[in-house]
Amino acid sequence: MDITTLRIVATLACFATFIAIACWAYARGNKARFDEDARIPFDQE
Repeated sequence: MDITTLRIVATLACFATFIAIACWAYARGNKARFDEDARIPFDQE
């Protein structure tokens, strides 16, 4: 395995991780929790 192949594999792994995080962030099941977390700064005195 040469350095070019290693770079390709690392790039694809990072891209797959990015896509997975983006899908998790925009999943409908997380909306209620994210909305609640977004209100935390305004709920404190």
